[in-house]
Amino acid sequence: MITNTEFGTNIEEIAEGIYRINTPMPPHVIPGGFSFNQYLIVDDESVLFHTGPRRMFGLVREAIETVMPVSDLRFIGLSHVESDECGSLNEFLSVAPTAQPLCGRIAAMTSINDMADRMPRVLSDDELLPIGKHTLRWFDTPHLPHGWECGYLFEVRTNTLLCGDLFTQPGAGEKALVESDILEPSEAFRKNMDYFSHSRNAADLVRRLAETKPKNLACMHGSAWSGDGETLLLRLATYL
Repeated sequence: MITNTEFGTNIEEIAEGIYRINTPMPPHVIPGGFSFNQYLIVDDESVLFHTGPRRMFGLVREAIETVMPVSDLRFIGLSHVESDECGSLNEFLSVAPTAQPLCGRIAAMTSINDMADRMPRVLSDDELLPIGKHTLRWFDTPHLPHGWECGYLFEVRTNTLLCGDLFTQPGAGEKALVESDILEPSEAFRKNMDYFSHSRNAADLVRRLAETKPKNLACMHGSAWSGDGETLLLRLATYL
């Protein structure tokens, strides 16, 4: 569903209670086109994972309001500290009076404790966070693909891995959910941009994520994906 006709922001459900919010960037703004995604998990304690850049706050808020009141958000999550992950964190905290930032220990220690207007709910590696029907599991993944504080959330009920910058795809991400291969396009994009950290344990961290056997991959750039996530992640590990 298109929520803003001027910018093309849209929202679609990709798994039970999990919504992808997508804003496309046309080729004249970013060569080749690009997209920014946020993921909304609607539950007793609803979670927004990624906020989008600060200047997209109005677009993301508008999309959320088509599904639930933005004031009911309980957690504002991030994988690592970058503008497209948490640029409008404080703006969302200002309109959601009971919301807290949601992040790993390193992100809290190095950035969020100071940057955020409200203290975060800090997750330890492998910690489970029940939010109602859904349960989130946190993985510390330092420097995967970049950022000492990086980590990912896995939603247990729907087998959805909120995988941030892994499998970043070029283009506007027109389709909310695909089953076609996303590894080759993302690898081609990675070779041109070289945004991975080249850390020595990257492949091992990817293999650990593969052990969750995800059915859905909620990518931050490009389409979300459905299929045999274990196999796809193991293929990525061999590339790394």
